Amino acid sequence: MQSTESLFENIRKDFPILQRTVRDNKKLVYLDNASTTQKPNQVIDSITDYYQNHNANIHRAVYALAEEATEAYEATRDKIVNFINIKNRQEIIFVRGTTEAINLVAYAWGRPHIKEGDIVVTTEYEHHSNIVPWQLVTQEKHAKLEYIGMDDDGELILDDLDKYLATGKVKLVTFSLMSNVLGTITNAEKIIEKCKAAGVLTLIDGAQAVPHMKVDIEKLGCDFFAFSGHKMLGPTGIGVLWVRKSILETMVPFHGGGDMIREVHKYETTWNDLPYKFEAGTPNIADVVGLGAAIDYLTKIGMDNVREHEIELTKYAMKKLSEVKGLHIYGTKDMSKRGGVISFNFADVHPHDVAQIIDEEGIAVRSGHHCAQVLMERLNVAATSRASFYIYNTKEDIDILVNSLKIVAKVFKL
Repeated sequence: MQSTESLFENIRKDFPILQRTVRDNKKLVYLDNASTTQKPNQVIDSITDYYQNHNANIHRAVYALAEEATEAYEATRDKIVNFINIKNRQEIIFVRGTTEAINLVAYAWGRPHIKEGDIVVTTEYEHHSNIVPWQLVTQEKHAKLEYIGMDDDGELILDDLDKYLATGKVKLVTFSLMSNVLGTITNAEKIIEKCKAAGVLTLIDGAQAVPHMKVDIEKLGCDFFAFSGHKMLGPTGIGVLWVRKSILETMVPFHGGGDMIREVHKYETTWNDLPYKFEAGTPNIADVVGLGAAIDYLTKIGMDNVREHEIELTKYAMKKLSEVKGLHIYGTKDMSKRGGVISFNFADVHPHDVAQIIDEEGIAVRSGHHCAQVLMERLNVAATSRASFYIYNTKEDIDILVNSLKIVAKVFKL
């Protein structure tokens, strides 16, 4: 069996941006993958090929280019069926990203179904995109938004969920499968089991999880699932919403316009079949094709191999960073419950200062609240620095990061 190390050692050559230098000819060490990933030639070339050879609108014409464009667009839908293991391609809706997917659910399912006094439950480590839409709906409907708390290791306290479910008023429980700040992998199976027993629907934000681990929706048993292409080697501006068909058939359209209709008359309209009822207008065809190429790339590597590589990198990084005096790492130390994300604070140095200094060494990390201010309040910090890993990262990248922190320590006389 091919070792994980040998499998990944040549991957960097597929990513043209990783061949460039920054900041006075320093090697680019890209450690902001939780924000967005870099793109391999295979994805870039697929988008170029579409525009050079197949550009046309889809679903609306019978000439050669239109047929080719439609076939390429719909082929990605079929690839997603296999990649996340679902049974029905009609349940897959293309959106701009996870944010739009959650807003679609909030608008097209939430507004008709959530009533005064109902409860929507989320968690303390959610991204803003899985908080703000539910704030808007619950405020409008005079319902409540409640939070599952977390312990000091960054793991959810599911007794909180039991308390909310016991009220009989919960309509939806929504949570990220992996925290974008702590890397915590949520015990989704346990949450969904509890919700099913209470007759409550579940929505999973899979933006951080789908790029990094094998996701099996049939096994999970959730009702809504969302993820973004740009965090898994694909283009920006494309994402996926999966909804169980029996639910999707009850939902009202999110956008009105072309292609989501069957017939339009002066005063009434009938809707197109699923999933096109929710894909109004000319879609982001080229980037759907690019997402298909990204799925092909990851499928060839194997998601189990991706996960194994990141566990190895994260263990190494946790060990090396823990040896840096004054550095505090957030989240669990159990690698089976953690993805390739490490958020930290360094003594009393502001994370923006840390990021700016190590940028001079060619290192790209994120500093700030990471669109998770509810979590920052729970941690009692204004911000953190965050290093996040992906398939093209190496132990050498981590060594460069650790050495750069010694420069920070020297500058601030730590």
